[in-house]
Amino acid sequence: MRWISFLICLMPALPAWAQENPKQVRKALEASREITRQANEELAADDFVDAEANYRRAISKSEANAVAPYNLGNAYYEKESFGEAVGRYKEAGARTDTKAQKHKAFHNIGNVFMRLEEYEKAVEAYKEALRNNPTDEETRYNLALAKEMLKKQQEEQQQNQEQQEDQEQEQDKDQEQEQNQDNNEQQGDNQDQQDQQGEDDQKEENEKGEGDRKEEKDRKPEDSKEQPEKPRPNQLSPQQIQNLLQAMENEEKKVKEKIDAQKVKGAPVKTEKDW
Repeated sequence: MRWISFLICLMPALPAWAQENPKQVRKALEASREITRQANEELAADDFVDAEANYRRAISKSEANAVAPYNLGNAYYEKESFGEAVGRYKEAGARTDTKAQKHKAFHNIGNVFMRLEEYEKAVEAYKEALRNNPTDEETRYNLALAKEMLKKQQEEQQQNQEQQEDQEQEQDKDQEQEQNQDNNEQQGDNQDQQDQQGEDDQKEENEKGEGDRKEEKDRKPEDSKEQPEKPRPNQLSPQQIQNLLQAMENEEKKVKEKIDAQKVKGAPVKTEKDW
């Protein structure tokens, strides 16, 4: 009972086409192929829109049709819609059981990746194509070319990475030098400010000292009015000066009187003398 229940649960997950009878599958495949032929004619007539629509109809009509997605992939490739082309080529490779069709699908996938310059993916696609047809020389040539382009791409990437690292190191070095220069300039500015501040402080101190000395010089003792000014050493007092002037005046007066007396004594006397 357990196994029966398990199988019943799995049945809804089976593909719808697997539940159909072979006759229905064959009929659907024939209808899908007919629509594919119509799409091929429309694509040949450069009617991409209708061709794309019919290819999609053919693909949805039968999952056994591998030609429709392969041809639609070619149409996308010509339109350079490479993402859609790869998807359809993979779908074609998954639908077919023949190695020839698988080879063509993976060969074209490699061509798409070559156009996209995704050489590593191209190498893998060409290898898968050769697994299904090892004798195809075109695929072998494309594989060799893809490997060479991959090697060149890797070397360029390595070189670009090294150049980028060198540029980053150079930029870091320049930034470090600029930072050091800015720090030196900042230190210089700080030193200038300190020097200027020191000069200002010294100037202020000097001005303050001069002010204090001037104030000390101008300041008089509080009792200067009450106490007479004392004579300095070797300096006469006002009274002494007055006495000295008086003595000089008296001496001068005596000298004058003496001179005047001498003048009177020495003056000629008139006598009367007869001739």
